[in-house]
Amino acid sequence: MNTSSLTRQARASRTTVFMKILMAVSGALFVLYVLVHMYGNLKIFAGTEAFDEYALHLRTMFTPILPFGGMLWIIRVVLLVAVVVHIWAAFTLWARAQGARSTRYVAKEAAKRTLKTKWMRWGGVALVLFIIWHLLQFTIVKFNVGSENAGHSAGALVVSSFQVWWVTLIYLLAMVALALHLYHGVWSASQTLGWANTARARRAWKATAHVLAYVIAVGFIVPPLAILAGIVKG
Repeated sequence: MNTSSLTRQARASRTTVFMKILMAVSGALFVLYVLVHMYGNLKIFAGTEAFDEYALHLRTMFTPILPFGGMLWIIRVVLLVAVVVHIWAAFTLWARAQGARSTRYVAKEAAKRTLKTKWMRWGGVALVLFIIWHLLQFTIVKFNVGSENAGHSAGALVVSSFQVWWVTLIYLLAMVALALHLYHGVWSASQTLGWANTARARRAWKATAHVLAYVIAVGFIVPPLAILAGIVKG
């Protein structure tokens, strides 16, 4: 193997590490966001008025330093950039892995394509599609598929929507996908960032990944189930 080949391999290795770091950092932003978002969703248990007050507070953060809704738009832009970076890094790593298999590891292709890898890829696609649906329903268009009149109330829209069984089902399936994605993402990020170099650290990070995935998924699932069951009403 000549010097040029070794240089190309070294560059490719550095690029792969960089892409994994990008995925880990952008993924960490998502984890922070979904934790805060989950907490906000639990406000529905205090009633639609309390939920509307929470929604208004999101738009009045740091006013008058920022205009009405300014901080919320900053958060949205940061998350959008993180989404683009996360998808780009994931696609780049996937394409590189496919290229490596086609040239050197054809015989081992079936063994390399694990269920976990496939799930992260297609589960991620499913989550992106769900996020688009979710934003259209509750943020961009704010369409109501329920029978109750929500008016301009964010809380009433949430309650009316999740009184429809198939909307709740879509949401529950998405949360299962989110839990699996979070578990694998947090565990992979700890390895990428060098935080799981010992047996004790690996056990701790696996436990952390499990706890975060379960807590976030359950925190998101409880409100729509309570609404569907009639425990939370508009």
